[in-house]
Amino acid sequence: MYGPRRVDEDDRRRLNESPVKASRVMALFRPYWKRLTLVVFVIVVASLIGLAQPFLLREVIDVALPTGNTSLLAWLCLGMVAVAAVTGLLSLVQAWQATLVGQAVMHDLRARVFRHLLRQSLAFFKATRAGEIQSRLSSDVAGLQSVVTNTATSIAANVTTVIGTLAAMVALNWRLTLVSLAILPPAVLLTRRVALVRRDITAQQQRVFANLYGQVEESLSVNGALLTKTLGTAPARSEEFEATSRELIDLELRAQLAGRWRMATMQIVFAAIPAALYLAAGFPTVSGGISIGTLIAFATLQVAIFRPVMQLLNVGADWIASMALLSRIFGYLDLPVDVPEPAHPVPMPRGAVRGEVHFRDVSYRYPDADVDALTHIELTIPPGRTLAVVGETGSGKSTLALLLGRLADPTSGSITIDGVDLREISSGDLAGFLGVVSQETYLSHDTVAANLRQAVPGATEDELWTALAAAHVDGLIASLPDRLDTVVGARGHRFSGGERQRLAIARTLLSNPRILILDEATSALDNETEREVQLAIDALAVGRTTLTIAHRLTTIQDADEIAVLESGTVIEQGTHEELARAVGRYAQLLSRGLQGPDTTPA
Repeated sequence: MYGPRRVDEDDRRRLNESPVKASRVMALFRPYWKRLTLVVFVIVVASLIGLAQPFLLREVIDVALPTGNTSLLAWLCLGMVAVAAVTGLLSLVQAWQATLVGQAVMHDLRARVFRHLLRQSLAFFKATRAGEIQSRLSSDVAGLQSVVTNTATSIAANVTTVIGTLAAMVALNWRLTLVSLAILPPAVLLTRRVALVRRDITAQQQRVFANLYGQVEESLSVNGALLTKTLGTAPARSEEFEATSRELIDLELRAQLAGRWRMATMQIVFAAIPAALYLAAGFPTVSGGISIGTLIAFATLQVAIFRPVMQLLNVGADWIASMALLSRIFGYLDLPVDVPEPAHPVPMPRGAVRGEVHFRDVSYRYPDADVDALTHIELTIPPGRTLAVVGETGSGKSTLALLLGRLADPTSGSITIDGVDLREISSGDLAGFLGVVSQETYLSHDTVAANLRQAVPGATEDELWTALAAAHVDGLIASLPDRLDTVVGARGHRFSGGERQRLAIARTLLSNPRILILDEATSALDNETEREVQLAIDALAVGRTTLTIAHRLTTIQDADEIAVLESGTVIEQGTHEELARAVGRYAQLLSRGLQGPDTTPA
């Protein structure tokens, strides 16, 4: 009834490993200290005013009714209504202000975590499950509202209520207060114990439901359904789902029985408390003599103290749970930024960028790797020229593109654009003059127009169609009923792989970047479509600095220069004709077309 809770051992373990400093918690609420002060003040005032109710009731029963004093009776009844109205109004103010503070703190945390995660390198996202990130941003942050609206405020409200109620009980009859103090603890503990049993069952139900939802996601999503059908695992999936569903039947039965036992226990407790009080009042030596009004008022207070005592027992578990949530959130906020924004960025306006790219003795090692992915790379791409990079899978081609896009920073050496180190250019300026089309396309669950306008938010409809035409996908979009307003579906599944790739190319074409990175951009296309898109890419690349990661050598024969990578090192460099005449690695790759083995980015 009052939400009994155990301390979660996972929460306790989390706090032992990553304790949360009180000063850091206070810092979250410091901007809202005035509102918090108002909340605590309102709680105390409402609790104290609420204690007047039993005393008014005693006067009604002991004085106004027996004496027939209708005037006094009217005023007492009016006072009882006024107390209820004032406490109700104050409760409304408390809930309003506490919720405002809670929501403001959650907003601040959500925004800080989101901004901080956007600054993380790709290595972080590759090592972290997307569901975990979503959980931190939604469930964990939302759970913190209980710190303000439940935990913190309940301490003030319940402590005030318990102290005030005990004082009122002593004022009414100190002997019966001693009787109550003997009865309340076992009643509270018994109720709490029964309730905790049901809480444990409920927790098991939640875990089983989570497992059930996971099975639904894995089996009935687009990718899951495809995998299930191609592997023929539908019968096994069905059996697994049915076993989990049967487990829920047993848990629900236990939960219902525990609930009945709990309700029966609560009924006994609430009947036993006033019964013991009335029994004690029948013995003058115990009660010291007591009026009917005082007895009823005392019984009212005795029942009223039960709830705040139960809630205070939960404070420890609530506080530890809240601190564990904060520990997880602070864990994200404390993550070091592998690719930090420059403290004093060098201005690089789009129109002033010539596009000269220089890799100066660049080496890079992935986190937790034993060897370098790139070793002492020296490459220069003059403004408006094209450098194509070829090599077997794992040679380091895509790592080169990763570094130029500043999705990671070199372990040693530097990459410069027009002589300015990439680490000194703001991400906003870099995105303004550098465009990327990779093998892995990503489209948001939105319209075609909205996906294209991610590159240029203010693009006109004519500009969108021009970009689509350049990517040879305008005919497809024009044939759809909703044309530019067509929703692409989750991750673009409305379209085929080749169509998604062309839409991604159109998005990059729209931004008209000064520097292009084409990381196997046409690898998902069939031969005919690839030839069409390659024409558009070739036209776009004229006058622009372009780094092309090649899948098929036929697509890069016209490149100004070609570099051959092997095990992270440049082993050959020259034009297509020069490398084809030489008896080297490029000639070997050319002889077999570099088709088949090299289908994934290095």
